[in-house]
Amino acid sequence: MVRYEETLGKRREAAYAFTMPAASRRLKPLLALVTVLAVSVAILLAMGRPPICTCGTIELWGREGPTQSQMLADWYSLSHIVHGFLFYGILHLLFRRTAFEHRFLGALVVEASWEIAENTPWIIDRYREATIALGYSGDSILNSASDITMMAIGFFAARRLPVWVSVAIVLVLEIVPLLVIRDNLTLNVWMLLAPTDAIRAWQAG
Repeated sequence: MVRYEETLGKRREAAYAFTMPAASRRLKPLLALVTVLAVSVAILLAMGRPPICTCGTIELWGREGPTQSQMLADWYSLSHIVHGFLFYGILHLLFRRTAFEHRFLGALVVEASWEIAENTPWIIDRYREATIALGYSGDSILNSASDITMMAIGFFAARRLPVWVSVAIVLVLEIVPLLVIRDNLTLNVWMLLAPTDAIRAWQAG
């Protein structure tokens, strides 16, 4: 009886030791996301960014206009999902031997850094001057946190899906907003770096 209990105890210890590393690996990305979100929120608060829309309301989906980037999500949230797919592909090619958790943390830091930079006066003014976002006043902290989370969703999706499916999703996420609001990630980057009057006129309708 004593030997049986000792054997059972050893088996339980072995099973516990086997499952703990796997559980720890699953928790690391979540902890990384929560940590990066917390740091980003703290920085954005220190910058004086509004926690929610300056209009005083919170909506699940921001309609086109000056306040759309201050709601929980909007058409540009799709571009942040695309960020996740692109970051996963680039980091997988460049740092294939690096642990997934470290690549994910790197993507989070890049995305969060852009969210912070995007809400500086210089970038906000750049959006107003170079794109169709004439009334753009920056993102609410709620929207910025949502954008970082959207990137994380895209990153994890890219890890699980076949390459051809990931490519198809990225194309859909670029084509749909292009047809609906005449803007997407590609045009957004293009207009920030090399504004074109012809594209701006087309986007304005």
